[in-house]
Amino acid sequence: MWIKRDISDKIVESRRAVQIIRGPRQCGKTSLILKLDPSFIEVSLDDPQLRELANRDPEVFLSQFRGRKLFIDEVQYAPNLFPSIKRQVDLWKRTNQSQQTLYRLTGSNQILLDKNVKESLAGRVSYFDMNTLSIHEIRKHLDVPIQTILYQGGWPELYATEGINAKDYLDDYINTYVEKDIVLSAGIQKRAEFLKFLRLLAGRVGQLVDYASLGRESGVEAKTAKEWLSVLEQMNLVCVTQPYSTNMSSRLVKAPKVYFIDTGLAARLQGWSSPGPILTSPQQGGLFENLVYSEIYKAINNFRLDWKIYHWRSRDNEEIDFLIEKDPSTFLFVEAKVSVQRTPNISKYREVRRVFGESIPEVIICHQEGDRILEKNVPVALLVDRLLA
Repeated sequence: MWIKRDISDKIVESRRAVQIIRGPRQCGKTSLILKLDPSFIEVSLDDPQLRELANRDPEVFLSQFRGRKLFIDEVQYAPNLFPSIKRQVDLWKRTNQSQQTLYRLTGSNQILLDKNVKESLAGRVSYFDMNTLSIHEIRKHLDVPIQTILYQGGWPELYATEGINAKDYLDDYINTYVEKDIVLSAGIQKRAEFLKFLRLLAGRVGQLVDYASLGRESGVEAKTAKEWLSVLEQMNLVCVTQPYSTNMSSRLVKAPKVYFIDTGLAARLQGWSSPGPILTSPQQGGLFENLVYSEIYKAINNFRLDWKIYHWRSRDNEEIDFLIEKDPSTFLFVEAKVSVQRTPNISKYREVRRVFGESIPEVIICHQEGDRILEKNVPVALLVDRLLA
C-alpha cells in the first residue's frame, strides 16, 4: 500500500541539479524517490563493492550512468564521490540551458552527510528533511486510532505491510540503527551509558532539559550528556526546543525542552509493549504532548514552511506547551491535552501581556480524538489542516 507523502510536491517542484533528502533509516526516503520518478537509476552504497568503487575511482563510478538521472542511497559512505558530482553538475550547467534534477541523494547519517556536502556541493543543492509518517499522512489513507500511532510511531512499513509486530520492529530499529550506527558514527565509547541516557531522555519528553541530572543518572558528565543530545539532534531523532525569548521576556524560563521526532521510539524506550496500558499511565500526557509537537514539526518540514516552534513557561508558572511563530508578527499558541478542555484565558497571563501587549496570539487546544474542529478545540488528526488554513 502506498501512502502519499506530504513532501512529494515540494521535491517535484524543485529544479536544482542536486537534491538531498535527509532523514533517519526506514522513514521512506528510497520508496518515495522511486515513486516520484522511476526513470532515476537507483544505486545503494550499502553495497560494499559499489561503495569501494565510488570511493576509489568516483569518475569511473559515475561514468557508468552518464546521461541518466541517478539516485544514490546512503551517499555519505563515499565522501570521494562529492567532488566528482560537483564537476558533473558544473559541466551540465555550461552546456545546457534547461534546469532539471540530475542527482537525488539520500543519507541516514546526517553527521557525515552534512560534512561532505558543505565541503563539496555548497550552493548546488536543495535540501529536504524527511521524517516518519505524520498523522496527517496516515489518516488520509487509513483509519488508525491515534493511540496506535502514538505507540508505534509513523514508520511506513508498519502501515504499508500487514502482520508486522510493532514491538519487534522498534526493538530491531533501536538495536541496529540507534545503538550501533549512531554509536559508531559519533565515536561514542560508553555504549551502555548511552543506551541508559536514551531511555532517560525518552522518559523526560516534554520536560525541561537538565544536563547535570541526565549525566549523573547515566553515569557520565553533564558535558557528555549535552554532546550526546546534540548527536541525536543531528541524526534527526530528537529535537531540542528552545523557549521563546525577547528583550521583554526576562521572566521566562530559559531552559529548552526535548522531544522525539517519532513517538514510537520514545514509547518503546520507555518500555511500552502495546498501546493500551499507556492510556492509564502517568506518561500518557507527555507522550501525547510529544505527538502534537511531532505533528507540527513534520508539517513545517513537509510543506517547507519558514515557521519556528518554541515552548513558553514563566517563572510565575504560566505555561503554554507551544508557541508557533509563522512570521515576525503572526503567532499561535497550542496546548496539547489528551481530552477536550476549555481554552485558557491567556490574556490574564502577566508575561503574555508583557511580551505581546494588545496583540495577544490566538490559543487552541489540540486533543486526542475526534474528526471535527469545535471552536478552539482541534483534534490532532486535523491539526495540520488547522495550521495551514
